Amino acid sequence: MTVASADDDRLVVGFVCVQNAGRSQMATAFAERELAERDLEDDIRIVTGGTDPAEHVHDVVVDVMGDVGFDLADRVPREVTFEEIQACDYVITMGCAAEDVCPASWAGENRDWGLDDPDDATREDAVAIREEIESRVAALFDELSTTA
Repeated sequence: MTVASADDDRLVVGFVCVQNAGRSQMATAFAERELAERDLEDDIRIVTGGTDPAEHVHDVVVDVMGDVGFDLADRVPREVTFEEIQACDYVITMGCAAEDVCPASWAGENRDWGLDDPDDATREDAVAIREEIESRVAALFDELSTTA
């Protein structure tokens, strides 16, 4: 995740979840890859966080993301701030209730992806969630690359 200065004029996309330990971590990893592959680092910035962060990324998430070349073992879930949400052009929630962050306070467009939580999922279900997130992130960046 990158942190920008106040004079940063990049498009900001936030991936928000309650624990920031599963879906939003997967989405952020795929988004970071999209930024690099599409050479959009100067145009788009990624923010991720949770409203009630867990202590670590879920083990099953680390496992299934490792299968596709991402090492999330050292990532630490973090709390998303009101200021970060205010700076977002797009806030993507993962299908979890982000009750502590009122959507009315979001400056940008909100999209809820309605994804199942991989925390207690079987490995097979976690793989399916990962594949859905990868597909949704790619589609989002198809859209954003034309506006960035």
